Amino acid sequence: MEQSPKQAGDKLAVNQHEIDQPTLNQERADEIRQNVRESYSEVAEASNSGGCCGESVSCCGVSDDAAINTLVSTRLGYSEGDLDSVPEGADMGLGCGNPRAIASIQHGETVLDLGSGGGFDCFLAAAETGDSGHVIGIDMTPAMISKARSNAVKGQYKQVEFRLGEIEHMPVANEMVDVIISNCVINLSPDKNQVFSEAFRVLKPGGRLAISDVVASTELPDELREDLALYSGCMAGASMISELHNILESNGFQDIRIEPKDESKDFIKDWAPGRGVEDYVISATIEAVKPGGCCSGSGCC
Repeated sequence: MEQSPKQAGDKLAVNQHEIDQPTLNQERADEIRQNVRESYSEVAEASNSGGCCGESVSCCGVSDDAAINTLVSTRLGYSEGDLDSVPEGADMGLGCGNPRAIASIQHGETVLDLGSGGGFDCFLAAAETGDSGHVIGIDMTPAMISKARSNAVKGQYKQVEFRLGEIEHMPVANEMVDVIISNCVINLSPDKNQVFSEAFRVLKPGGRLAISDVVASTELPDELREDLALYSGCMAGASMISELHNILESNGFQDIRIEPKDESKDFIKDWAPGRGVEDYVISATIEAVKPGGCCSGSGCC
């Protein structure tokens, strides 16, 4: 199918932005991925030992006090019932929202979680998609994959599996997923255009995105943008809302909705105390649809 002049122009604009972005050259991208991988390995290991993840991942809520993790997660929009329904250790207090709340997961659907961590959102999705559904979690950190697989065994989730891989190169076949969820992970990628290109590939026609993530409300100053600790902490890698919209549109998505959550500034300021990051980034829900599916509720499927 030929691209319209507008589509071609949007694609060119996105590609040019990637060329201009100094953080997205290959050497910097590799440095960011390695830093993120190491940081979240520490989070997984700290969670396993009941310790704290330290300063390298400032948005994590890992604690040896379950009450603290419960407070963090309920602040993000989860209920205590959600927390009680999953294996101990699955909820690590990570995230910036509750993507499942906007996913409208249906019985029998295939759900893909990008950056699945300890498996928390996957297990909640499994309750909605049921035994006839399928839930896949992707994470690039071996320690997280091991933790999630152990949690799946403890919870006897036979319809849930976890795959090691990068979200820029998803280990998932074409057009097999009904809905993609993700919680505060895509901001960590140095190549968001590639992430959403892959998301479009693996979604079925009519498939949808239901994402909670951090976005930039205004351009971050270089001192924050170049700070690797803030990148792993889900802040320095945030993209402008207009940029994300253009990336989604250029990759073919429709019905794009990006809605910032002003109340998120109350917890984002705690991620890097004294740095003023809440003046630049904010949590948002990101929704979009891959065209080609039948109309919801029309009975044509």
